[in-house]
Amino acid sequence: MIDIHCHFFRSPMQGKAIFAEKELLHAMDQLGIERAVVLPVVSPECQFGPCFNSEYILHAYKKYPDRFIAFCNLDPRNGLNGPETDFSWILEEYKEQGAKGVGEITANLFFDDPRCKNLFIHCGAQKMPILFHLADRVGNNIYGLADDLGLPRLERMLTECPDTTFIGHAMAFWSEISADNSEEKRNIYPKGPVLSGGRLPALLQQFSNLYGDISAGSGFNAISRDPEFGFSFLERFQDNLLFGTDLCRIGQKAPIITYLKKAMEEGRISLTAFKKISEENAKKILSL
Repeated sequence: MIDIHCHFFRSPMQGKAIFAEKELLHAMDQLGIERAVVLPVVSPECQFGPCFNSEYILHAYKKYPDRFIAFCNLDPRNGLNGPETDFSWILEEYKEQGAKGVGEITANLFFDDPRCKNLFIHCGAQKMPILFHLADRVGNNIYGLADDLGLPRLERMLTECPDTTFIGHAMAFWSEISADNSEEKRNIYPKGPVLSGGRLPALLQQFSNLYGDISAGSGFNAISRDPEFGFSFLERFQDNLLFGTDLCRIGQKAPIITYLKKAMEEGRISLTAFKKISEENAKKILSL
């Protein structure tokens, strides 16, 4: 299995036990994960850059190239905080060092902010997928690119940046799986049946450059809250979904692994869908 979404840190964060590269490797071994994408986080809204920067991730990747897949990361406000920053030279440099994509993007800007579009276009030109955390608003104590109910800003960028591969993550993204999504449900883990006609399935159907990262509570909740819908969703969008865990702390559980394997073993999803979601789609978009 290839995990599309993991983190590790070079020092303890906020009083928690350190979760560095060796701790991540141990967790991967325990869970049966062959390789993992490690995501640096650099935006000030989320965490402290020196603990998560691209150079640190690339250094670890070079030590364990058979286990880690490195992403680099940039903030759309880098440069002169305008929409004309030239990101090409640094993306080329990171790519030469082994980076396969960009993210997790956590800057709290509107998804279609011109500064974001500028970064997206540069990533597309380098054929580097981006993984983003989606937020429900721009405001204090919020991290992640923000969109409105129904994901109109994401849709605009999918249309205007066709060469860029977007990988969506977090509650505001996955709550859109159901047609009865609301402002009250966008920042929680909605329970109960999924109502067909959700905005996210429509976008996945329309745009081949959109992928869903089923990691963390948000992704797992989306596919498990209504099992019958979830199995159908996994099968229908097997070409656009990516297995992930969001491992970032010692002792973290990853129920998505058992869920997917059991679904495949019981015939709720096909072996083909399981292989694509757990490994093959990642290999395709990351050119592994």
